[in-house]
Amino acid sequence: MSIEKNAIAKQIIYPAKNASRWFGIDMHANLYHGCSNGCIYCESRNDSTLNNNFDNITFKTNTIEVLSRELHRKPKHQIVSIGSSTDPYNLIESNEQLTRQALEIIDDSELGVALTTENDLVIRDIDILKRIQNHSPVFVMVTITTMNEQVAAKLEPKAPKPSERFKLVSRLSQEGITCGIKMMPIIPFINDTVQNIESIIRAAKNAGAKFIYPAFGITLRDRQRSYFFEMIEKEFPGLKNVFMDVFGSKTSCISPDAPKLKKAFVIECKKQKIRYGMKEIVQLVKPTKTIQMKLF
Repeated sequence: MSIEKNAIAKQIIYPAKNASRWFGIDMHANLYHGCSNGCIYCESRNDSTLNNNFDNITFKTNTIEVLSRELHRKPKHQIVSIGSSTDPYNLIESNEQLTRQALEIIDDSELGVALTTENDLVIRDIDILKRIQNHSPVFVMVTITTMNEQVAAKLEPKAPKPSERFKLVSRLSQEGITCGIKMMPIIPFINDTVQNIESIIRAAKNAGAKFIYPAFGITLRDRQRSYFFEMIEKEFPGLKNVFMDVFGSKTSCISPDAPKLKKAFVIECKKQKIRYGMKEIVQLVKPTKTIQMKLF
């Protein structure tokens, strides 16, 4: 993996389409391009700026300068998402510290933050996260798609093992940081079993996760599609042909067992008393403020 400082950035922050429908997030900031986790299903492989080399992590030389200027103009207490496209705690974050610097700016701007990661380097920044949550929402989402570590090694070859990610959830929860699981994607014919779904939910609850949100399928477009098929042909011989027979050229590949999986998912979440609906997750991470009227 090579590291390259890219050209000058004009914009870092992009508005979210609908905060009420996606974790209460108001805006997105991706500080790095490319990722070191190696997930074979990642949608961000479609990013045209990466010249087909998603494993090559790059960043703009003026990222923090532009980010600071943009964030200080935003209304207080809105939620900034970091990591929606690439893991903010990739291999070079230890040295470059763009994510830590961004969190400092978010705190100074009195904004909230939603972090998505698979890596325990986020523990380094617990001090800033605690400062931020004194004035604004803070939560961390950890991606976990399977309990089977052999399958995970094929789907997410350079990411920490699922067991290590659950330890991360536990540590963050013990520190008082709201944490949830992104159980996505659940890939047809690979990890789309009731046993896998139920096991993840139980482990999430035991680790102290406050919510879990699934996707019972995978989106396949352009470069992501080509890379995914190349890798599953290597890791799961013959599965590419199954995909082509079932889905053809469809970009949205929903598990044929999705209805059964959704039913099992809801039943187990209710049993474990863990939030799973987007509306209740948004209410958790971004509670509606109630104004009490004074009585005269």
